Amino acid sequence: MFTGIVEEIGKIKRIQKGAKSAILTISANEILEDVNLGDSIAVNGVCLTVTDYDKNQFSVDVMHETLDRSSLGKLYSGSRVNLERAMSINGRFGGHIVSGHIDGIGRISGIKTDDNAVWYTIETKSKILKYIIEKGSIAIDGISLTVANVNDKDFSVSIIPHTLSNTILGDKKIGDVVNLENDCIGKYVERMLAFNNNDESEEKEKITLDFLLSKGII
Repeated sequence: MFTGIVEEIGKIKRIQKGAKSAILTISANEILEDVNLGDSIAVNGVCLTVTDYDKNQFSVDVMHETLDRSSLGKLYSGSRVNLERAMSINGRFGGHIVSGHIDGIGRISGIKTDDNAVWYTIETKSKILKYIIEKGSIAIDGISLTVANVNDKDFSVSIIPHTLSNTILGDKKIGDVVNLENDCIGKYVERMLAFNNNDESEEKEKITLDFLLSKGII
C-alpha cells in the first residue's frame, strides 16, 4: 500500500520490450537506501516489483495488462517518473489509501496558472469519473491530490509549488496522458451495495446509504 506522497523523481535508463511486456530499468537514489528483491515500488502510481537492483538503479517487469491499462507503455529512455516505496507500518499517512492498481488513464485538457497554484483539468472516461467527488481524493501518476471540481466530462485539481517541484506533474503539457487511481472506498461501497441488495435472504440487513450513515461509515 502507498499514500501518494512521491519520495523521489527517477529516470528511465533502459526499456527492454517483449512481445506484450517490458522490463524497465530506472535510476534512483533515495528509495534504494533499504531496497530488497521483491519490494513494491510505485512508478507513476503503478505498483511494480523490484526484480534487480544495485546502488543507483533498479529493474521491474511490466506485464501486458499493466501496459494496456496505464501510461507506462508511453515511457522512453530518459523519461522522468514519480517513485514511492510501499508504506512502512510506522510511517506517516500523508496522502490517502493508494493501492498502486491503476483504474485507467486521463488526458490533460487544460493547464491554468492561478497566483502560486496551477490548475490541471483532466478528461477521462465515465467509468472513472463516477467515483470522483469534489474535495475527494484521486491519485494522478501516483500523486495524492484533492479534487477541486468534477463534471460528467472531466475533473480539475489545483497544484501547489512544492508538488510541481517534487513530482513530474510540472513536466506535463496539454494532451499528455496520466495514470489515474480512484479512491478505493467508493468502489468497495458500490460492490457491497450491489451484492447485498441482490441477496434474497430476509435475515441479512441490507446495506443502504442509511445503513452506512447509521454505522458511521460515511
